[in-house]
Amino acid sequence: MIEQFADTIRRAVSDRRTLRIRGGGTKDFYGVALDGDVIDTRAHAGVIDYEPSELVVTARAGTSLADLETVLADKGQMLAFEPPRLGPDSTIGGVISAGFSGPRRATSGSARDYVLGVKVMNGDGAELRFGGQVMKNVAGYDMSRLMAGACGTLGLLTEVSLKVLPVPRTELTVRLELPEADAIATMNRLAGTPLPISATCHHDDVLSVRLSGAEPAVAAARASIGGEIVADGAAFWESVRNQRHSHFVRHTTLWRLSVRSTVLPIDLGPTLIEWGGALRWIAGNADPEKIHEAATAAGGHATLYRGGNKTCGIQRLAPGMLALQQRLKQALDPHGVFGARRLHPTF
Repeated sequence: MIEQFADTIRRAVSDRRTLRIRGGGTKDFYGVALDGDVIDTRAHAGVIDYEPSELVVTARAGTSLADLETVLADKGQMLAFEPPRLGPDSTIGGVISAGFSGPRRATSGSARDYVLGVKVMNGDGAELRFGGQVMKNVAGYDMSRLMAGACGTLGLLTEVSLKVLPVPRTELTVRLELPEADAIATMNRLAGTPLPISATCHHDDVLSVRLSGAEPAVAAARASIGGEIVADGAAFWESVRNQRHSHFVRHTTLWRLSVRSTVLPIDLGPTLIEWGGALRWIAGNADPEKIHEAATAAGGHATLYRGGNKTCGIQRLAPGMLALQQRLKQALDPHGVFGARRLHPTF
């Protein structure tokens, strides 16, 4: 497959065509445009190295997320950043390329934090290796983690090594009825405690808090927080993680705001809050200018995640940041063969 990938890239360069890297296609909704001939990674699949005692797994990019998580679950381990399963065909290459993280992100880290090393094919058809299979493997700029969130615009990800973690022994979810402002204050207060909180979510005046860890610690935390125990907490968090919760299903246009966790309610549409208050999913057709202004005032930024008018890009990039991204694109993909206009109209 590697030689086929390289040949496809070189022919595209020669013919002045662009390529769109695609695994299961579960994230085709994300980004500005889907331009270029598809280069399908799914045939390049399989877990090629797994050391449970070392908490490291290496898989080819076309490996399905479901298959990889089954392998890990058999050893009582998991991808701690809880990548969204947006469809049965999701691949680990697509997971890392998108860089999305689920409910556990605020306490366990993002997808980028778990990338130890990658193999990636650049715009000349050469396969490069960055990083390795241990946490400290580079000096200087960490190119492997740069691939997380690039959506295939910098190169073709062929292999990825990830840190994994044990599945918590006990998990329990409690719910408290709180209006949004009180829920934000509560999430921030809880974040300052040693309680084993692994996820929070607020929607429709209900705050859900997941506790994970040893049974005595979870029991003590539940007694401290109070609230009602959720009978099937796992199903609730799966709905949030995989974006099958009613908030994601009901609305066509969805904005993703990353802001200071302490920011008071941003009243621009129906909202679901995660990550202790730092992630706000705002639905509806509010004025994009107002959304960007609100995110900036809240110390963060806004991304047009799904739907809406993306002709100006999914994010508002400052001139310096745009120039930096354009230089990175030029360095790794000098012929502009990968993912034209996927993340920004100018590249």
